[in-house]
Order: sequence, then C-alpha cells, then structure tokens
Amino acid sequence: MEIRLASWNVNGIRAASGKDGFKQWFSEDRYDVIGFQETKADPSQLPESLVRKSGYESWFASSTVKKGYSGTAVYSRIKPLKAEIELPDPEFQGEGRIVHLEFERFHFFNGYFPNGGAEILDEKGKPTGKFKRVPYKMGFFESFFEYAQKLREKKPVVVCGDFNIAHEPIDLARPKLNEQNTGFLPEERAFLDRFVAAGYVDTFRKVHGDVPDQYSWWSYRMRAREKNVGWRIDYFFVSDELEGNIADACIESSVTGSDHCPIGLTLRF
Repeated sequence: MEIRLASWNVNGIRAASGKDGFKQWFSEDRYDVIGFQETKADPSQLPESLVRKSGYESWFASSTVKKGYSGTAVYSRIKPLKAEIELPDPEFQGEGRIVHLEFERFHFFNGYFPNGGAEILDEKGKPTGKFKRVPYKMGFFESFFEYAQKLREKKPVVVCGDFNIAHEPIDLARPKLNEQNTGFLPEERAFLDRFVAAGYVDTFRKVHGDVPDQYSWWSYRMRAREKNVGWRIDYFFVSDELEGNIADACIESSVTGSDHCPIGLTLRF
C-alpha cells in the first residue's frame, strides 16, 4: 500500500485558486493527503469547491488574531482517527499554524512555521542583526518538537510544511549573502540540526542526496524563479521509524500559482 502526501504554501488560497497552475494541480487528485500553508482565509470566505474537495475531508486552522493572515488546511481521503487544530500550548495558538491528524500508521502534522519578521533597528535606524519574531519562532519550534516527541512514543510522526528555514548552504542559492538574514540564521539552522539528530529524516535528501539547485520558494522580485535563485524551506520530515517506508520524495518546481511550489512524499507500507 502506498500513501501519497503533498505540501504547498499557497500564499493566499483565494489568490492561488484563481491561477491556472493551482487549478490544474488541485484537480488532479494524485495525492491522498494535501497540506496547504499560508491560506490567509477562513472557510467562510471560500467557495464550496475549496472548502470541500470532492472525495476528501477537510480541516482548516485559521488565524483568530488577524484576518487574512497565516492559516493552514488539510484535505484527506484517508479518514483520520483524530484531528486537532493548533499546538496544545496556548502561547502558540491563534495564528492557525498547525493541523494535526492522527492516522492508523502515523501522526501527520501540516505546519506553517513562523518567519523571523522584520529586522530590529537601533535608535539611529541602523540594522541590529536581530529580528522581531525570531524568539517567537524558536519558541514555536520548541513547543512543536516537545509535542511531536511525546506523540512519537506511541506512533511515528510525519511533518510537512513551510519551516521558513534553509537548513544547509546547498538549500539556498546564495548562502553567503544570507548568513545574517532570518531563514538562515545560526540559531534557526541549529534547530533543524537538533531535529535531525533526534531522528527526523529529511525525506527529499534521503531520496535524492546532495543534488544542488533544488528549491521550493523564490522571491517575486528580480525574476528570481526564472533564474532559479531560490530557497528550499518546505520539507517533509518523518521520524526514523518510517525511514524504511520512504518510497519517493519530490519538489514540483514546475507548478505555478504561488511563490512556493508543492512538494511530495510517498510512503509505502
């Protein structure tokens, strides 16, 4: 049996749904479970065709702190045993960043992990090298990690989404230029080091090794996607109990509709 999973930061599901690339991809039904991030919408703002994809159940986590912000959604044609919205820790609730489904064989997390925010300026308006939301971002990761580890005691974990971190220099086109920018800061990368050391497998690297120039996000500026000046910040990780079940992993870089592209994982049982 194979289970095919997909993840995509759609950068606004209402905007993406009007684009041909999204329409074609979403209509193909190649995946059993689909996780979207940065939906920026409550289900009440969406047409029925987006709220209820034919043949799938759906779950939405929407921001309650600010309209049109953050948000995640999952569509699944495999019925879960349980569904949860947000992390258990109240400090990291309200932005709609997590949808968690428990399936028979594994826990599935779809996450839109926080970005580091704007750089803090000193009293003279000069950059300080510190970013407004990095402390919140790192706290969110810690809360997620603690919860995932607790669940993992009884069942393996699969987590996908936009982590807003490029892990290694190979994961972005211009690592030297971004060493002081959020998304590639030492403390952010150190979290992924620790995550991997704890037994979470980067499925794309497991399947494809150190193949270069593979990215999942490109800035809308300076024709970055056309030039493939991008970052790989979208991931599928599995706890190593599932390492032997990884059948394939992909980055669908030709699919348009967002500044991110979809990524996929196939598990074989």
